[in-house]
Amino acid sequence: MTKYIFVTGGVLSSLGKGITAASVGTLLKQTGLNVSILKMDPYLNMDPGTMSPLEHGEVFVTADGAETDLDLGHYERFLNVDLSKKNNFTTGQIYHSVLTKERKGEYLGKTIQVIPHIVGEVKQRIYDAGKGKDVLIVELGGTVGDIEGLPFLETIRQIKHELGSERVLNIHVTLVPYIKAAGELKTKPTQHSVQELRRIGITPHMIIARCEKPLPKELRRKIAISCDVDMDSVIECMDAPTIYQVPLNFLKDGIMTPLIKRFHLAEAEPAMEEWDILVKRIIAPRDEITIAFVGKYLNLKESYKSLTEALIHAGAALDTRINIHWVDSEDVEEKGVEETIGEVDGILVAGGFGVRGVEGKMMAIRHAREQKIPFLGICLGMQLSLIEYARNVLGIKEANSVEFDPETKEPVIYLIDEFIDQSGQKQVRTHKSPLGGTMRLGAYPCEIREGTNLWHAYGGKKIIYERHRHRYEANPAYRQRFEEAGMIVSGESHGLIEAVEVVDHPWFLGVQFHPEFTSRLQNPNPSILAFAKAALAKKSEESE
Repeated sequence: MTKYIFVTGGVLSSLGKGITAASVGTLLKQTGLNVSILKMDPYLNMDPGTMSPLEHGEVFVTADGAETDLDLGHYERFLNVDLSKKNNFTTGQIYHSVLTKERKGEYLGKTIQVIPHIVGEVKQRIYDAGKGKDVLIVELGGTVGDIEGLPFLETIRQIKHELGSERVLNIHVTLVPYIKAAGELKTKPTQHSVQELRRIGITPHMIIARCEKPLPKELRRKIAISCDVDMDSVIECMDAPTIYQVPLNFLKDGIMTPLIKRFHLAEAEPAMEEWDILVKRIIAPRDEITIAFVGKYLNLKESYKSLTEALIHAGAALDTRINIHWVDSEDVEEKGVEETIGEVDGILVAGGFGVRGVEGKMMAIRHAREQKIPFLGICLGMQLSLIEYARNVLGIKEANSVEFDPETKEPVIYLIDEFIDQSGQKQVRTHKSPLGGTMRLGAYPCEIREGTNLWHAYGGKKIIYERHRHRYEANPAYRQRFEEAGMIVSGESHGLIEAVEVVDHPWFLGVQFHPEFTSRLQNPNPSILAFAKAALAKKSEESE
């Protein structure tokens, strides 16, 4: 008897539906319920894998290798759970599935229509994701009124009829803007948004009001009356100093009362004590450090969402504010390391695709290596640390990646044509393979070399599982030369190089996997935490 909470958004996008869904899920989970979350994306792409991070933001990768919306990252970070490909689907996937069935003749000659076939497919996926759960929270991307969202809204409407009102709750996230000239908060956009929902046949049971100023009692009453919701179901959601404070703010504003009433839940206070301590450390930490974050998608910080959140998690664990000094790798190429990076406690080179900005990243890596600054290279960051070392230490001046130069004579980073994917199946790919879904995706085992930075970071574990999203690999033909010159392989997976370290360095680590994908507020990723510790130690030494 799974209960379903549907989260929709009105007025405009980017109001924080994902954080709202994750926050409600966190509170319910902390009362002891088995909670999961599903994101429905109305766009026609099969997944975000081929979208520009500048347009869509980060692509989040699940343990089972699905390329998903970045909101799944929020869900995992808040609920401290592993989600799967079941927890995100797009309009493209829905239509692809329905049309594949039609081609096979599974609809027995019927005319294929949005209702019942498309809606039926969406409904089935929602029910599949809810199996075995006490509560499934379902977030619909986009804004009410978007034409591509209509089949999803029709599905939500039908599910309430099928399951009954005691198993379905509709939450609508909407904007209550502050008009500075009038000095007033305005409820009219919320009223219009709810009218649009009701026109479709959905009546919200709770309004999450996004606002810049506190919501006065008379405005709550106005929203409740005009939108036909209970007074205690109008929940204020002001901007918070950290997204992790939102569940605490919801709790303080009484969100549990309508949830308990609607679903006939046992009276229970969410166990948020540990969460509260971590949030206080984020807002008012004891120490602070500065990390140079070298990347090339800096026009949209959402491109690195999981990584910036992982740094917050590490900071909360260490009671330290991690200030991010954003460094555009192309600026490094033009202006040099001293001007762009300056005095920092650690250098982080993030992942990415394509040749743009790679020389600047390698300049930053060389600076970290030679100046003994704690360094973490992720995915492309690890690959470039190998190329930089090959060129400047091994003297292989033509060292390169086949991603940047397919004809390079010194392919330190190369493309393997065959590999075993996350599900154990053999995959074959070439330079001409389609871009979508041909990368090494999902969680793979990594065997750790004893005594290394990686080994210490993970508490002496021999094997760990971390997630990947890349197409090119470190070439093992160069391994012996690297190790003889002081750059060792500290982690490998089925013979593939997963991690490298410079021996004669306080803390230098490059990893092929994306550690940020498994970092959570209550459980920070060990390699990112170890990097932050090394940076903190460097600052402490220098201040003594």
